[in-house]
Amino acid sequence: MEKRLGEVFDSGKFSHGKQVGQLEAALAEYTGARRVICVNSGTDALVLLLRACGLRPGDGVLVPAYSFVATASAVVLAGGQPQFVDIDPETYAMDPAALEAAVTARSRFVMPAHLFHTMADLEGIASVAHRHGLTVVEDSAEAIGMRRGGVHAGLHGAGGVLSFFPSKTLGALGDAGAVLTDDPEVADTVAALRHHGRAGRTLNDFPAISTESALPGVNSKMDDIQAAVLLAKLTVLEEQIARRAELAAAYTARLRDVPGVLRLPRPTAGKPGDRDVYYVYLIETEDRDALVGHLGRHGIGTEVYYPVSLPHQPVFAGLGHGPGDFPHAEAAARHAVALPFHPDLHPEDLERVCDTVRSFLTARRAA
Repeated sequence: MEKRLGEVFDSGKFSHGKQVGQLEAALAEYTGARRVICVNSGTDALVLLLRACGLRPGDGVLVPAYSFVATASAVVLAGGQPQFVDIDPETYAMDPAALEAAVTARSRFVMPAHLFHTMADLEGIASVAHRHGLTVVEDSAEAIGMRRGGVHAGLHGAGGVLSFFPSKTLGALGDAGAVLTDDPEVADTVAALRHHGRAGRTLNDFPAISTESALPGVNSKMDDIQAAVLLAKLTVLEEQIARRAELAAAYTARLRDVPGVLRLPRPTAGKPGDRDVYYVYLIETEDRDALVGHLGRHGIGTEVYYPVSLPHQPVFAGLGHGPGDFPHAEAAARHAVALPFHPDLHPEDLERVCDTVRSFLTARRAA
């Protein structure tokens, strides 16, 4: 990493330079994508991907009701309208049956999100999309390394994205992201949009973008310092993914029979070419908020994913959704919490977390 960073400083090219090009090639090789376009965040990647795929003003984009806010806010930033779909409580991803019921005449895109350790049911989602003529794009921001049928996340439809936020499985030192696609036209359009529509071309040169909705290109180039860091960390990514799997198995073995635990992560990669990758280790308990406070008092950090389901965020209040409209998403928002989880977590620390969880929930059940 030190050598690559030195090259950046020596070159004086701090944005959209040699390191970025090398990272795009390395990520294409790792994921199997025909094209990778690096940008400055996972959120920008979603916005630019939707625009490059032809999103028009007011188009409906079906998104899961439970995800990070960017899954839905990116739709608005790209000019569309989010249409929320309840989730499968086992995978936390979009439920194909709920998707079928949520399609309207406005719907043009469906954007499943792959969360925590596993991918959405893309086969079921693709079936619904085919029946209704929907374009599939993937919010695969958390899903580097995940595969179904040997195909990397983000490459099962028109395209997908990666986020390299520092906490991600492959994390930079700040914000960074990328678009993955096998479609050359989508790739070329994203590449132009991220750099002010450069090389003398206008957005009218890209037929996927409606001229009535076209906006100027933006400044969403990746910094070479972030690319240099990611290139160095990419060399140990598989080792760290394997370590994450070991930690997840250890957590599950120790928490499987704890009273008060409603749900632990379950592997879903059951066919050749499938692979789950643990980004976080998420459990559910009805005593979530009390458990978070108890762990905090014992010096153990946690993260609540996500405390308010997307349809009930104030920014989407105008869409008119109320309590009970998305029961599985709302239950996850009440019950889910991520425990400490990273490749450098020591076994004794994992044991302390599990012992503290067990003692607290056992006492709550006995009270």
